This record gives sequence, structure tokens and C-alpha cells, in this order.
Amino acid sequence: MRVNWHRQHKEGLSAGDRAADRLRNGMGSWPFVGIFVGFMVLWAAVNSYVLATNAWDPYPYILLNLFLSMLAGLQGAILLIAAKRQDAIASAMAQHDYETDVRAAAQIEMLMDINAEQLKLLQELRDLRDKP
Repeated sequence: MRVNWHRQHKEGLSAGDRAADRLRNGMGSWPFVGIFVGFMVLWAAVNSYVLATNAWDPYPYILLNLFLSMLAGLQGAILLIAAKRQDAIASAMAQHDYETDVRAAAQIEMLMDINAEQLKLLQELRDLRDKP
């Protein structure tokens, strides 16, 4: 069975690389956006209407702003890690494609040589056949 390059690459990832991929895939999804918006609405509702007199983070939601800033900082770092990994994958894929192309070119050249030899032999046979 041939080794799949993607499977081999995935098995060689470190725990940090796998975690960055999972976080990137999670944060870049519609469920995350929906949960995030729902959390923001819930936070605003609880701190504005339900516990208006005893709110732990009254309007203008300074604590929420701090959490959002920390989340943005972490997301930026995770996205940079994932982008760096994606660049490494693209580079490895380009190298793999190049090596495949070089092997294919060598095989095509070999087939062209064989074809030329066959044409030469056919011409010799025709010459032998046409001799009186």
C-alpha cells in the first residue's frame, strides 16, 4: 500500500500543532460564531437587565472588554501558528510536486527514447522488406 503524504504528515505533527489546528478549525466555524454571539447577548442581558442593581460587570462591560481583548490576542497567535504550519505544508507539497514532476519527466524521456528506437527498428524492417 502506498503511503499517503497527508497521512504521514499528520502523524508527524506535534501536540501543539494538532492543538493549534483544532483551535483554528473551531474558531473559524459558524457554531463558534453563534455561541460567541449568544454569550455576548447573554452577558449583556444579565448585566443590564436581570442584575442591573447587582451586576458584576455593569455597562460599559469593562470585564467583558478585557476578556474579548485576551481572546483576540490568543486568536491572533493561534492563527499565526496555523498560518505558519499551512506555509510549511504548502512548501512540502510544492517540493513533493517538483520531485514527482522530475520523475515523470525522466520516465517520459525514457519512453521517448524507446519510441525512437522502435521507429528506427521499424524503418530498418521496412528497408529490409523493400530490398529486391
